[in-house]
Amino acid sequence: MELNQAQVQRALFLAAVCGQTYAQFTNPDGTFVLPPPYTLFEPLEAKSLLGQWERFGFIWQSTDEIIIAFRGTSSASNWIADAIATQQKFKWAKDAGLTHRGFTGIYGSARRQIHSALRQLPEDRTLYLTGHSLGAALATLCAMDLAANTNRVPVLFTFGSPRVGDPDFVQAFAKQVPNSYRIHNEFDAVTHIPPTVFKLPKQGKTYYYRHVPVSYPLYFADTSLSTNHGIGSYFAELARLDPGYAQYLSTVSPGFSPEPT
Repeated sequence: MELNQAQVQRALFLAAVCGQTYAQFTNPDGTFVLPPPYTLFEPLEAKSLLGQWERFGFIWQSTDEIIIAFRGTSSASNWIADAIATQQKFKWAKDAGLTHRGFTGIYGSARRQIHSALRQLPEDRTLYLTGHSLGAALATLCAMDLAANTNRVPVLFTFGSPRVGDPDFVQAFAKQVPNSYRIHNEFDAVTHIPPTVFKLPKQGKTYYYRHVPVSYPLYFADTSLSTNHGIGSYFAELARLDPGYAQYLSTVSPGFSPEPT
């Protein structure tokens, strides 16, 4: 499918938001660019697979929107979590299949904070969830959880997401989260993992993975894995679809838009 102009602009904005989750993690004081009219409700923390609490994104608010953004992989422990591709039952929704154990563990550590925050925020505000890479996987799990367990109807935009769950999870997700935009570069290796059929060496158990809908493919290629996957590259490619709006974002909030990888 192709994005319409309004969706392109929302995707550009949320790709820039995703870029700021990396700034938040990288800067020692956790600072990042916060564009008007949004204010920070609170930073998000989650526990990496090694048990270390880390900044994993944030919750923003405006008078009519809430944005929850999740960070991608920025530390060695996160890469380990990416590699734990065995599956577990998605316990926060009925008959929702199996999901990636590493991703689900990280999301589970942040779940209480997210639900607590949303109980304090008005239900009539549009809720956007977003993330890049590992953050896209966390945002996908969050969307399923919130759709099943709150009165909110989340709108999900992800960039460069790996596969998150099995066919049963994907089927349940499609019913629960109708507003889902999975933006992916066809040359981005991360979007092709875990494989659709995953089997650990010397173990009899086989795991099956599928992508959640809805697919919005991009096509940009470089010799570098990081370039094909980086959020700056996603932003740059989307900017070709609406260069005026991309320039507007950079002008209104200098430093907000991510640089090409």
